[in-house]
Amino acid sequence: MCEKVQKVFLIFLSELELMLVQVEPYEKNLTALTNKLQQQIKDKKVAFSASLLAQGFGTTGPFNTFTGLVFRHVITNIGDAYNPQTGVFTAPLKGAYHFELHACNKDGSKTGAVLVKNNNNIFTAREDRSSVVGSASNGATLLLEARDIVFVRLYAQDVIFDNEDHLSTFSGHLLFPM
Repeated sequence: MCEKVQKVFLIFLSELELMLVQVEPYEKNLTALTNKLQQQIKDKKVAFSASLLAQGFGTTGPFNTFTGLVFRHVITNIGDAYNPQTGVFTAPLKGAYHFELHACNKDGSKTGAVLVKNNNNIFTAREDRSSVVGSASNGATLLLEARDIVFVRLYAQDVIFDNEDHLSTFSGHLLFPM
């Protein structure tokens, strides 16, 4: 009986070795694909910068409610994560991102803009002085999941001014993937 068990064990062992030999190329291919994907994520470059008006000058607002702003004069959009038709940045991958917003007003008007992540207000930039021209700025570093969105809203009853000097801007970039 011991001899039969030994034969069965040897047959099983040779079949197992054959399976391992057959699996080895798939394992190497999977390792190569995993390394390639990790490198692509590591090399992912995301950065954008845009001002409110594509050309000319003018004031946007006031509106009765918070209103999403569309920054149309895009000077940089590496990775195409910012949509200049909607004003929305969509994170292409999980990572730490930094955003800045700058809002200008004119003729003593109030300006207030909010950096928004997935419909949650993050930071506000406000200017309430009655000076001829004023500005407000703020920024934040956010941990975003892939497909999270970030945009800027104008406060209700406030205005934002822009001209050929591109005074009102929205910018962001990936600091590092996670």
